[in-house]
Amino acid sequence: MALFQSKIEWNHREVLLRDLPSSLIEHSPKSTVPVLVLPGGKVIDESYDIMLWALRQNDPEHWLADQQQEWIDRFEDEFKGDLDRYKYPNRYEDVDPFHHRERALTFLLDFDHVLASRQSTQLVDIAVFPFVRQFANHDRSWFDALPFKTLHGWLKHHLESELFESVMVKHKVWVQPSRNNN
Repeated sequence: MALFQSKIEWNHREVLLRDLPSSLIEHSPKSTVPVLVLPGGKVIDESYDIMLWALRQNDPEHWLADQQQEWIDRFEDEFKGDLDRYKYPNRYEDVDPFHHRERALTFLLDFDHVLASRQSTQLVDIAVFPFVRQFANHDRSWFDALPFKTLHGWLKHHLESELFESVMVKHKVWVQPSRNNN
């Protein structure tokens, strides 16, 4: 979303996580997505770092004006662990997904209060939106019944935004060209 908002041109390559192309692994041994390879070969392989790089090139809506770094860090450090254990309890030993759902819910109630005092989209919104979307979509009817003052409208706004709809298009899976093309 930040690349699109910044009007940065890039070549999108959709990959299957279960069948990563060797070129992705060569650029980023972590083998995670996204990966941005800049002209000159520099690699940025963290979503947030890609967002910062793009917005430092062009920030037409001034998303960097108030980053609210503490909330971005808290989502990454605290919320994501509970989200993963709620969504994928079978990946962890001795996990009660409902315990982690309640912890994540407490976190979101705090964030709901922060959202109530803001008017415009900022970097924090775009950085944490995917986490909230994943949490909401795991049990949408349960989530929709929660007593948030602002979060439901905030999520709906971002889900229905032209920006989100512009970037959430289906892409064909990119196939790495064979090195033996004769």
